[in-house]
Amino acid sequence: MAFPRIALVTCREVVKDPDWDRDLPLVLEALEEAGTDPVAVCWDDPRADWAAFDLVVIRSAWDYFESLGAFLAWADACAAVTTLANPAEVVRWNVDKRYLGYLSRAGVPVVETRYLAPGDSVDLPEKGEFVVKPTVGAGARYTARYRPGERDMAVRQLARMHTEGMTAMVQPYMRSIDEKGERALHFAGGRFLHATRKGAVLVPGTPYDHDKIPHPALRVCEPTAAELAVAESALAAGAAGSDLLYGRVDLVDGDDGTPLVMELELVEPHLFLHLRPASLPVFVTAVVEAATGGRV
Repeated sequence: MAFPRIALVTCREVVKDPDWDRDLPLVLEALEEAGTDPVAVCWDDPRADWAAFDLVVIRSAWDYFESLGAFLAWADACAAVTTLANPAEVVRWNVDKRYLGYLSRAGVPVVETRYLAPGDSVDLPEKGEFVVKPTVGAGARYTARYRPGERDMAVRQLARMHTEGMTAMVQPYMRSIDEKGERALHFAGGRFLHATRKGAVLVPGTPYDHDKIPHPALRVCEPTAAELAVAESALAAGAAGSDLLYGRVDLVDGDDGTPLVMELELVEPHLFLHLRPASLPVFVTAVVEAATGGRV
C-alpha cells in the first residue's frame, strides 16, 4: 500500500533560513512517523508536480503577497489536480482583509475598519490613535500606528500605498493591546489546539516601511469562553461551507472588554506548534485525515 504523499507548501525564504518556520521540520517528521510521505515544496517551484500529491497543505508561503496574482493562479491550478488545504476559494477570499466587512455583516464582532482604495478621498479619524495598513500583506508590512497629531504622516503613507496600487485599512488603535496584548486561537480539523498571546507589535513613531517584530513576547495562554465563542463564530463564517484544515483567529479587546476579531488567518497562519507540543499530534491527525479521506 502506497503511503499518502503530502506537500507542505513553503517559500524560498524559509528554505534559506529554516529557523523562520520552526514548525515545518516538526510537522514533516511527525507526518513521516504517522505513515505518510511528506515533503516541503515552495509554491512557486516550477519543477513541482502537484498532481503527484494526495494533499497539498499551505503552511509558510509567507511571500505570497509579493506576487498575489501568481499565487492565486497557483492555488487554482493546484486545486484542479489535487486536494488543496485550505481550499482555493477560501484562499482567494482570505488574502484580502476586506473579509472583515463580511464577518461583521455575518454578526461576528470585529475591529471597526474603513477602507481607502486608490482614488478615494482621505478619511482619517479626528480623535484618538489609529492604524493604517494594507488589505493585502503580512508581518506588519506597510503598517503604522499614528497619534492624532501625526495625520500628515499618515496621509503620506496613504499616498505611497495608493501609488503602489494598495487599498488601505484604517482602524482605531485598540488600547487594550498595550496592556493585554493580542490573543490568537489556533484550530486544526475543526478542533481547538491552543491559544497564544503576544505583545504590542506597533510601537509609536516606528515608520510604516520599517521592519517590525511580528510576534513580540509570544507565549501560550488560556482563552476565555468568550474568546472561544468569537473565534468559532469567525471560523464558521469564514468557512462558508468549505472544509477548513486549519485556521487562526487573532483577537483584541474592545473598550468594553468584548473580544473583537483583528484578523482571521486561513491561508498560511503560523500555528506555533513548537510552543505547545501536545498540539502537534492533533494537527498531524487532521492532515492525515484530509490526505486519506478520513482513514487514519
